[in-house]
Amino acid sequence: MNRATFALLAAPAVLLLALFFALPVAAVVVDALSEGLDAFARVVAMPTFWPSLLGSAVLTLVASTLSLAVGVAVALHLSRMDERRRTLLAFVIALPLTFSGLIVAYGFILTYGRAGLVTQLLALAGADAAVLGKALFTPTGLAFASSYYLIPRVVMGVLPVFVNFDRAQLEVAQSLGATPAQAFRQVMLPQLAAPVVASGCLIAAVVFGAYGTALALVGTRLEILPLQLYSLISETGSDFPAAAALALLITAACSTIMTVGAWFGARHERHL
Repeated sequence: MNRATFALLAAPAVLLLALFFALPVAAVVVDALSEGLDAFARVVAMPTFWPSLLGSAVLTLVASTLSLAVGVAVALHLSRMDERRRTLLAFVIALPLTFSGLIVAYGFILTYGRAGLVTQLLALAGADAAVLGKALFTPTGLAFASSYYLIPRVVMGVLPVFVNFDRAQLEVAQSLGATPAQAFRQVMLPQLAAPVVASGCLIAAVVFGAYGTALALVGTRLEILPLQLYSLISETGSDFPAAAALALLITAACSTIMTVGAWFGARHERHL
């Protein structure tokens, strides 16, 4: 393929990237730097910044760890099925990816809220509906709700790799005395570490920057950075340079998480 053909084929992607990523980010950068670095200083000096940073870090760690563990287990189970059943179940698992964060939040409220179906069924069994319903509107409940659309991302990311893995290696390890768990941990997992870590970094970046589900479940009461950004640009906020600065900080954090995943994947591939 010559350079002219390559440039022609790449032009639509470059145009979309420029219009819907580069230009918006450039506009945010201009707004954030309109006062020099004063906007960043105001953001860091806000009394809610450091607690929100800690809250985002904890939420990201809990939600991504839970989702990664469940997603890997589901993908491993699907990889052992025949192609027809695996395709059908993968389609069903991927459906949550089509819903927005607000729809997911309202669905969880209708299911696990104080008057939700599951909560009322558990109440009939003797559980306290008030306690169960209140738990959904906490950081733990937010991590639980976030896992609904994070787990499918993990499954879709690692399933093709699990399917194409040579399982004869596991059979050889077990024939030499390894248990199935040891064979998975010492033979399969080291070879698939790169896509697993990449998927973990992807969902970590998603949950770190997401605000729709959190806003619908807990409003602005939860101290995480996306909700602090929302409060700066809502009707009660008017400091747009500070909002732009905080947006850049969130973007930088998400980009760093993704870079770590890409770096680990590249490093792992070089050592195989």
